[in-house]
Amino acid sequence: MQRILAKVGGPKRNKRGSTVWVALLHDAVDAAFPTTSRLPGIDAATAKPYLRQLLRQAPWTLWFGAVGSALAFQILPILTVFWPLPACVLPASVRDRHANALANHRLYLVRMTMVMIKTIGGLWWGAAPQVRDKLGIPRYAADPQTVRDDQFRSTPQAQLTAKP
Repeated sequence: MQRILAKVGGPKRNKRGSTVWVALLHDAVDAAFPTTSRLPGIDAATAKPYLRQLLRQAPWTLWFGAVGSALAFQILPILTVFWPLPACVLPASVRDRHANALANHRLYLVRMTMVMIKTIGGLWWGAAPQVRDKLGIPRYAADPQTVRDDQFRSTPQAQLTAKP
């Protein structure tokens, strides 16, 4: 757990984008997208601000799926690699076997934990400039930052549903 919290750092956020949830999700995404000789992984650049923003702005169903998948990733090494330890303390080779075993498990619900983790990580990984450069794909333009989560919190429900 110390390794996970060391990756995130910073003060505790609101409960949906809290440091612990971001750390758990980052650890799972990091295992799903390792650095290889051909492509950089999630650990090659920082995904923490993206994950924090995603968890803050996500609807409760996405938040629950992301956090639930990250928690399942941490507690399921006993099922996949038969080690009674959380995934964050496994050696790198065993962690890689655990991630692969989750992704290829015979039970649908177990496989879906890795699908959710790969979907969330893939959104960031595919947009990362270093990945796009390595693949020879043009970079995305800078985010215009037009949608902010504080807009949704400060707008009364009546204004959102009112018709012009």
